[in-house]
Amino acid sequence: MKYDYSSIGFYTFDCLGWPFTRVPEGGGTVFLEELTLAVSGAAGTAAIAAAKMGLKTLAVGGVGNDLMADWVIARLQHFGVDVSDMQRIRNGRTSSSIVTTRLDGSRPALHMKGATGDFYVGDDFVATAVDAKVVHLGGVGLMDRMDAGRNSELLRLAKKNGPITTVDVFAGSKDDLETVKRVLPYTDYFMPSIEEARALTGLTDRQDMAKAFIDLGVSCCIFTLGEDGAYYHGRDGVRFHMPAFDIKVKCTCGCGDAFNAGMAVAFCRGFDPETAVRFAQATSALNATGLGSQAGVVSFDHTWNFMLKTPTRKS
Repeated sequence: MKYDYSSIGFYTFDCLGWPFTRVPEGGGTVFLEELTLAVSGAAGTAAIAAAKMGLKTLAVGGVGNDLMADWVIARLQHFGVDVSDMQRIRNGRTSSSIVTTRLDGSRPALHMKGATGDFYVGDDFVATAVDAKVVHLGGVGLMDRMDAGRNSELLRLAKKNGPITTVDVFAGSKDDLETVKRVLPYTDYFMPSIEEARALTGLTDRQDMAKAFIDLGVSCCIFTLGEDGAYYHGRDGVRFHMPAFDIKVKCTCGCGDAFNAGMAVAFCRGFDPETAVRFAQATSALNATGLGSQAGVVSFDHTWNFMLKTPTRKS
């Protein structure tokens, strides 16, 4: 296969400020200690984090014809990500966010949806988009044109050719399940946040939610639980909870997406399930130590050593 990792979907330009304490009254000003820019989104964060950790990575998504697009493309290239399948949407605007990060790491954001809803993988690019050991759909529910059926076609083709398929979503209610259901029969690892899993199913118990998605065709669910770690539940009966690492959090932006990149690295290296999830947790934790998506992720060796040396939180 040409690539280790193909990250398809949501790419966004983020401007982040820290620490956000309050909205100034009227036309006033509140001073921040730090500002930064980042490529984020469920596909963007994962692509850069995976590339930093050594995977040959293809970015598949859409940006506009604006200054933010120029920066996003340049930043992806800076980390060695192949951008040949990144589309410039004519008269489009790059999906962008203003992220206000609080001292506790939470990050209320203002977002413009932009080109994510407009890009489409045409017939000429389908084969390239899935020519990877791991094919990831990041942001199902935000990709208006792709969600209408193309995403499921991509994963169906991928499954025929042998890659591992992973899916992350943007979901706020049970109404979003119809869109998500289209891709689940072709999904090896479904990796939403616990909040998204609850919203999609209307359930609260982890096992019940996992069973619901497995009944819809998923081979394995991995729910990211924030400060509580991650929950793994496979169709084969393997189930476990992995605690989070005990770190000082700076920004939680992109933590779930960094987790997805960690899983891709683990798949490419043949890790067993528990080591894979622990490594992905380490990738997510490192992400949380910096401002902006993948800021704390440096390399595979750095992540591996962090995983071995950093204690986990007590439950």
